[in-house]
Amino acid sequence: MPESNLLPLTTHPLRQSLYDELHARPFHLVATPQQISHLAVQAGEEEQEEAFTLLKQLCRRYRVNPPPAGGTTYRQEFGDFVLHWERHMEFYSLTLLRPCPPGDAPFSDPTFDLLPVDWAKDLPGQAVAAFHLTVDNETEDATPEELGGFFEGQKVILSEVKGGKALLGSAFKLHGDGFGRFMIRNRGLSDAQMGRLVRRLIDLETYRLLSQISLPLAKRIAPELESMDQQLAKTLSSILKIDDAGDERDLLQSLSRQAARLESFRAETNHRFSATRAYHDLVLHRLQVIGEEKVEGYLTMGEFITRRLTPAQRTCQSVQDWMEDLSRRIERAGDLLRTRVNLTLQEQNRSLLASMNRRSRLQFRLQETVEGLSIAAISYYLVGLVGYLIGGLPLERWHLDKKVLMALSVPVVLGSVWWLTHRIKHRLIKAPAHGE
Repeated sequence: MPESNLLPLTTHPLRQSLYDELHARPFHLVATPQQISHLAVQAGEEEQEEAFTLLKQLCRRYRVNPPPAGGTTYRQEFGDFVLHWERHMEFYSLTLLRPCPPGDAPFSDPTFDLLPVDWAKDLPGQAVAAFHLTVDNETEDATPEELGGFFEGQKVILSEVKGGKALLGSAFKLHGDGFGRFMIRNRGLSDAQMGRLVRRLIDLETYRLLSQISLPLAKRIAPELESMDQQLAKTLSSILKIDDAGDERDLLQSLSRQAARLESFRAETNHRFSATRAYHDLVLHRLQVIGEEKVEGYLTMGEFITRRLTPAQRTCQSVQDWMEDLSRRIERAGDLLRTRVNLTLQEQNRSLLASMNRRSRLQFRLQETVEGLSIAAISYYLVGLVGYLIGGLPLERWHLDKKVLMALSVPVVLGSVWWLTHRIKHRLIKAPAHGE
């Protein structure tokens, strides 16, 4: 329902939905007696949309008002039963209720059978929670034999709640029809109190099952992590025995493969393990809110559930912590090995620079030698040219001797060639360095 903006300022676009969220999944009245069937189906986004479409088709079949588009909860009477549908993050749920006395065989005619078979078989996703719940107002306690008969002879978990105003019973087993079974005997609860108890019991069983999905995953990954842990220990010990760069390269490749493998495990499990912690906390909260009291000779639901649920949750947590620890150790090993490789490269670069310096000095000496020979050769040819020039002059008239002039020209030519050579070298080598 859109908000009429009566405030004298702009409101946040989510303001109305923030108020509606508190009322999204209210407690409903549950009269006694009542037969209830509950189904929680794990499904992705597309499957949830498909289930929502099927729900609207069921509404058209029964000629009842369909759910609003984008709704997360829907409750409607379908004649013989009431259907309550909810959309969650990773599952959707169907709860069917009918005010019918359970009779002597309370689970022989479940409410789930009222759904059209052709419609129910098309529900997408994978069912995680599926159980029947009966609410009766029997005042006399059933004998252990009678309770066992309700649950096909399985050992029953029994407890009292609300100061003895209700009795809860279950075997926490799958029975012949593939459903679990719960029984509530009302000894004085109002319809509102019973509605809250039923809702909390449904949440308890649904979240209990969802929280345990990751346990097989943790058990499957644990041996792989142990193998990786041993391989990492061997890699770390091999770092101390490295002889050449080839060994360092092989160890870096091995660490990279281990890191990639570990990241694939983390990507596979992080979401599931996080959900396990959240569901486990919800289960503990529901157990606390129900407020069980022990019945002599029976385990309470809290005692039975936490005996196995808490170790399972800790197993998942330990595997997740193990992966985080391995990730940090692989990263540290990689840093250590890269540091060693960098030191090796620095040592190689130092040797290479020293070798280049030696070659540069030799090249410089050779260049100076060639430069001196070049000056001598150029001077020799210039002195020859000077000789030809002097030979054409009237030296006798000037009373000059050719040999004396030739001798005097040698130092002049050598000095001129040396000066010109160094001038050219200065322009070609020194001048670009100053211009940079």
